[in-house]
Amino acid sequence: MTAGLVVEPRFGWAGVGSVLSQTGWAAAPEFLEGPLVPGSGREVPPWVLAGPVLARIAELLDALRRGYHTQEEVLRKPRGRILWGRYINESLTSGRWANLPCRYPELSADPLVRRMARWGLERVRTELAVVGGRDPIARLLVSLADELLFRVRDVLPLVPRRGDLERVEASDRLLATALRRGLEALGWVVDERGLGGGREMDGLAWALPLHELWENYVEALVRREAALVGGSVRVGRKRETVFPLEWTDPSHRSLGHLVPDVVVFTSNAVHIVDAKYKAHLAELDEHGWQRFTDDAREAHRADIHQVLAYAALYSADEVHASLVYPLRRTTYEALARRGRDRSVAHLLHGARRVRLELRGIPFGAEGGERGPRHALI
Repeated sequence: MTAGLVVEPRFGWAGVGSVLSQTGWAAAPEFLEGPLVPGSGREVPPWVLAGPVLARIAELLDALRRGYHTQEEVLRKPRGRILWGRYINESLTSGRWANLPCRYPELSADPLVRRMARWGLERVRTELAVVGGRDPIARLLVSLADELLFRVRDVLPLVPRRGDLERVEASDRLLATALRRGLEALGWVVDERGLGGGREMDGLAWALPLHELWENYVEALVRREAALVGGSVRVGRKRETVFPLEWTDPSHRSLGHLVPDVVVFTSNAVHIVDAKYKAHLAELDEHGWQRFTDDAREAHRADIHQVLAYAALYSADEVHASLVYPLRRTTYEALARRGRDRSVAHLLHGARRVRLELRGIPFGAEGGERGPRHALI
């Protein structure tokens, strides 16, 4: 006899693959050390690793800086230094006297890393194409892989060895974060971690913290809206919004720093968005915002105090502080029809004005929607 459990998302979202694609694959699953699920015949979804790998390789290609690199090539005309040993052993002995092995400096992005990136992209695309017809997220990732392959079409693929990746990383201790993350992703490919849902990963245990996924989802919505108004975005996950607290007595330190999730700067305002993966608003219905339990009220007050502390860190003509909670889509639509999908308060103190907003939005767009109907900033 075989038994199983059917688990549905608390907030009714369409699926983790769909949400990850909307966030730009900023979050990556963590693979657990637990045993494989006995008798599991289901394939691991293709986006579990392929999505984060492609996102990291894209960041790697963006971060590569142009510089002079040593290039070796067989030419008809001399360039740089002729490698006479190779010329004698390879060209002269075979009767190809006009073939000149040369070594010369070339101004380009690091060709070794780009060649390894091309191999990784081709490997991921091949795995994804196997299941692409059955999985819409896989088809989306195949398109992304094709776009990235076009950027490295001028180099030949090179299978990276673990030693190659470690040498590239060790050659520059100040390596950019994007490059380091990209090399790590290529290491996943080299290690055959199951890129497109291959059966070698059947039953593998993995975890993805939902509070991180929610924060990344809200960040993706804010980034799209900020681009429409010319806003500059800084995010806590990249350590761009860290404010350290300097204590006179470090032994009494109870909090080391403040880190708002997302901060948007516009010409005359600062928008602080703090995403909370809590069921406060999901437990409400269309009748209003006031039906909190005592515990929920205390937790909500703590959220408000936190975001107001963030608001105190910034000076601007207008400071907007938003707490954003997930809602079931039906709850969101019921509240939105009545104009109650948000609650706003204004704090005035002298010339300083802070707009505090409590927001609920559905977790994950459906039917091709790009997000909630009302802007977050």
